[in-house]
Amino acid sequence: MMSSTQLAVIGGGPGGYTAAFLAADLGIPVTLIDESPKPGGVCLYRGCMPSKALLHVAKVMTEAREASAWGLTFAEPTLELDRLRSWKQQVVSRLTGGLGQLSTQRGVTYLQGRAELLGPSSARVIIPDGTTTDLEFAHCVLATGSRPAIPRALRLESDRVWDSTRALEVPAALLAVGGGYIGLELGSVYAALGSKVTVVEMTPGLLPGADRDLVAVVARRLESVCDAILLDTTVTNLTEEGTGVRVTLEGPSISESVLQFDRVLVAVGRVPNSEIPGLERTRVRLGDRRFVEVDGERRTAEPSIFAIGDLVGEPMLAHKASHEARAAVEAIAGHKTVFEPAAIPAVVFTDPELAWCGLTETEARAQGRTFQVARYPWAASGRALTLDRPQGVTKLIVEPDTEQLLGAGLVGSGAGELIAEAVVAIEMGATVSDLRLCIHPHPTLSETIMESAEVFFGQSTHVYRPNRS
Repeated sequence: MMSSTQLAVIGGGPGGYTAAFLAADLGIPVTLIDESPKPGGVCLYRGCMPSKALLHVAKVMTEAREASAWGLTFAEPTLELDRLRSWKQQVVSRLTGGLGQLSTQRGVTYLQGRAELLGPSSARVIIPDGTTTDLEFAHCVLATGSRPAIPRALRLESDRVWDSTRALEVPAALLAVGGGYIGLELGSVYAALGSKVTVVEMTPGLLPGADRDLVAVVARRLESVCDAILLDTTVTNLTEEGTGVRVTLEGPSISESVLQFDRVLVAVGRVPNSEIPGLERTRVRLGDRRFVEVDGERRTAEPSIFAIGDLVGEPMLAHKASHEARAAVEAIAGHKTVFEPAAIPAVVFTDPELAWCGLTETEARAQGRTFQVARYPWAASGRALTLDRPQGVTKLIVEPDTEQLLGAGLVGSGAGELIAEAVVAIEMGATVSDLRLCIHPHPTLSETIMESAEVFFGQSTHVYRPNRS
């Protein structure tokens, strides 16, 4: 069977379905191809959304336990795993079902199956029942995403070794290998649900890439809820033994080199799904770490083929993929476009949350930039105190001469929501004076951004800082 379309999108995650939907909105006939029954990708089916549902449950359980400090006492929370799994699946089903409806409403042709490129203008789709459909296209967007990285030393064919997409259980003792955002988010979930969690990170600090002063707030919290956090430590071997996993560790901070855990969660990063069948039949090139090479329009070396999302490089984030999708489709539609954001926000959904955008303090220093940091401690925020979450910080990275905002970082309750204001400010070329003069509602956590700007001038109402430095 042979059919044709103007645009084929391979991969139904946030980048892929955004590309398909925008193309349909622009009047471009489009076919969306993915192995799942409905659009959504790893993010909706097994990644972002399921984990955030679990993080919400963990947060509610934590707040119930801590409420006694406010004079409100609950019984110890009890967990019904089957109902939690069911609720998580309801969230996933509602989201993917909604995307299926939007796809139909827009007239997008959806093919469930695995795509193989036959060349720069055609593909074969292998349907789950074994039949095939050949598809001719004028343009193609590759949006095949990424998968968890599993180093050789951590490869063990066992249900006791998980990656970030595995089913929900609550083991008595869990080892989280990797102190990045996935390991810490899921590790904190299991700790709240009742597991004794040990985190192992091979670098000297958690969350490499984020500023140390912000990470310190998260680290202090995690140290209070985790059984242990081992830095500068590597896992050299995993062996299934009895009902658990025997783990061999190397590092200066460990007292025992061999430990036993019920389950091991491997969260050491992700690698692109660039092993697309038939890619060698095109001029598409793979570069460093096997990411697909693209230009500012997200066009590959094969003029008819574009690539977006995790497939083309860091940061491997759903919202970055969605915006790359818009750039690619606009280019396909003949519009002038380029993907060159000034600020891509990153959020770690631990408790407390950590978020940043633009230049970090570490990056600004490495680039030799002249900059000034304005910090506002949440201990001075009335709203943070009413939430009993004063352990937070809002910071701005500012170019002193022009007062232009270069970057921002927050750690604290709801930081992932608050960072959007800083993204808009950086993209619009706002100055720290602009932030100071924008009236923020009181009492809110958003005021900490305004007051950070006032700190820059030594004029914060709630923080005394007499001199700019």
